[in-house]
Amino acid sequence: MRRLLPLALLAVAAPLPAQTPAPFVIEQTGQGFATIDAAVSAVRDGTVTILIAPGTYRDCTVQTGGDITYRARTPGSVIFDGAACEDKATFVLRGRRSTVDGIVFRRVRVPDGNGAGIRTEIGDLTVVNSTFLDSQEGILGGNPEGRQRIVIDRSTFAGLGQCDESTDCAHSVYLSNNGSITITRSRFERGTGGHYVKIRAPRIDITDSSFDDSRGAKTNYMIDLPEGATGRIAGNTFVQGKAKENWTGFIVVGAEKRTFPATGLRVENNVATLAPGVDKSPAFVADYTGDGVNVGVNRLGAGVRKFETR
Repeated sequence: MRRLLPLALLAVAAPLPAQTPAPFVIEQTGQGFATIDAAVSAVRDGTVTILIAPGTYRDCTVQTGGDITYRARTPGSVIFDGAACEDKATFVLRGRRSTVDGIVFRRVRVPDGNGAGIRTEIGDLTVVNSTFLDSQEGILGGNPEGRQRIVIDRSTFAGLGQCDESTDCAHSVYLSNNGSITITRSRFERGTGGHYVKIRAPRIDITDSSFDDSRGAKTNYMIDLPEGATGRIAGNTFVQGKAKENWTGFIVVGAEKRTFPATGLRVENNVATLAPGVDKSPAFVADYTGDGVNVGVNRLGAGVRKFETR
């Protein structure tokens, strides 16, 4: 005869329902959180990595301290869609240091026209393997008071920029600091206004990246260094489209004022062409500083002039 187990033992033996892991986990402690801001608030001034589960999230965060790495568990599977803290950005960063790895930011818009995936205000910033889509701005900000270091590597910027929603234009990347800004192995395409990269900093390094304006609309320069800069622009490919608001130059130096010397700026080993149907003749480099930017050997397509100055 089969024996029946007591109900209490049945309850112990029955499998427990599987628990859904928290989407935001601090790697060093295993603590899980329901929102990105709750995880960031728990860090305080620590040094941690926040691991983010695949998914689409409609929240945002403000980092006020610490050294935080925001890392997608699977690159490209973490999407932050539309949310902006402080009417600025999805990630507003003013800690000691921030690293963003493998995350997608999209559809960020705010009333002042500067809605960004990332707004950096204090601390060094590294962005790797990330994507910025269909927003007013991709990455904005900087810390002009300190020697901030910003690095962007292996990232994509598409459908960004505007000049119709506010007095001043927004750009795919717009950064300002008194340190250095490095952009490597990244892609810029399908701009919707403003410049693809606008930088106010004494030292820049933009290498091995692509700027494809063939499907851009109302765009301006590929690279704008409005106050001068030193450093390198090398190994990049540029294609200028025909639906531009300002077509006069690919790379423009010192168009607003001369704050940083451009004597040490080298532009070399780049490829620059015009998209089919473009009937303008832009300058590849326009130097308005008078410092004598070093324009080396570059491959220029038909219709692209090497250099102009005032």
